[in-house]
Amino acid sequence: MEQSKNTIRKNVAISPGTRVHLRFTLRLPSGEEIDRTNIEGATFEVGDGSLLPGFERALFGMRAGTRETVRLAPRDAFGEGSDENVRRFKRTRFGANEDISVGMLYSFADGDRGELAGLVTEAGDEMVTVDFNHPLAGREILFEVDILSVERVSNEIVRIV
Repeated sequence: MEQSKNTIRKNVAISPGTRVHLRFTLRLPSGEEIDRTNIEGATFEVGDGSLLPGFERALFGMRAGTRETVRLAPRDAFGEGSDENVRRFKRTRFGANEDISVGMLYSFADGDRGELAGLVTEAGDEMVTVDFNHPLAGREILFEVDILSVERVSNEIVRIV
C-alpha cells in the first residue's frame, strides 16, 4: 500500500491545491546567480504567496523528478519596472548630516508604516532621485528548478494572478 501512495504522489502535477518541495536557483542570462534555496530545498503550497505568481505558473504541470530551466520574461518575474516608482525628494528630507550617494539603498516608511527600500540613482546638492522598483525589475530571469515532491493538499481552486 505504501508503494502505491508514493507512485500516486510522483504522478501529481503541480497545480492549484498542491504542496511542492523543490530546490531552485535564480540566475540572470549572463549566468550570475541571484538566489538559491539551501540543499534541503523549500516547501510551499501553490497560491500561498511564497513565490511570485509568474514563478508558480512556470511550475504548473511539472512533477516530482523534473529538473528544468525556465526563462522568465520581466513581466513574469519581478515586473517591468515603472517610471511612477521613481521619485525625487529634497535633499533636506534625508537629514543635514546624512551622506547620500548614488547606489545607496535607503529605507522609507510606506503608507502602512511598513518598510520600503529605494535605490538612490541621483544625488544632487538640492534633490535626490530614488528608484523604488525591485532591483531586478525589467530583467529576464532563468529559474532553474528541481522538483523533489508534489502532493495534493486541497481540491479547492485558488486563483493565481
